[in-house]
Amino acid sequence: MSKSLIEIAYEFVSKSKNPVHFDEIWNHVKAEAGLSEEEAAKKAGQFFTNMMLDGRFVTLGENEWDLRERHTFDKVHIDMRDVYSDVQTSDEDSEEDEEEEYNKVFDESKDEDIDSSEESEEKDESADDGSF
Repeated sequence: MSKSLIEIAYEFVSKSKNPVHFDEIWNHVKAEAGLSEEEAAKKAGQFFTNMMLDGRFVTLGENEWDLRERHTFDKVHIDMRDVYSDVQTSDEDSEEDEEEEYNKVFDESKDEDIDSSEESEEKDESADDGSF
């Protein structure tokens, strides 16, 4: 029975003493599995996704990969609260700015309406001075 591409990658990375660049892993997997260039091109994206989802692997940045078991939690863990708190802050600021701009238009419109209604009242009062 032949090994899956991810199993070939696991064996390759586990034999390496240091983190391995993705290109090295993929070149080894292609050769070991006997994939043609056409087959490799079709499978590369799915293979990368499988590595991302496989809990045995960890990316260390700069497309360097290693086995998760070789690294402490603190080194490979990304605190998603930090990621999302930055995004939420910028979204909230943006929403507040948009709301201010939106309300500003209406406030200006109200001011114009008030000004024009005052002018109308003044015209009406001058017309009511008894001249028919």
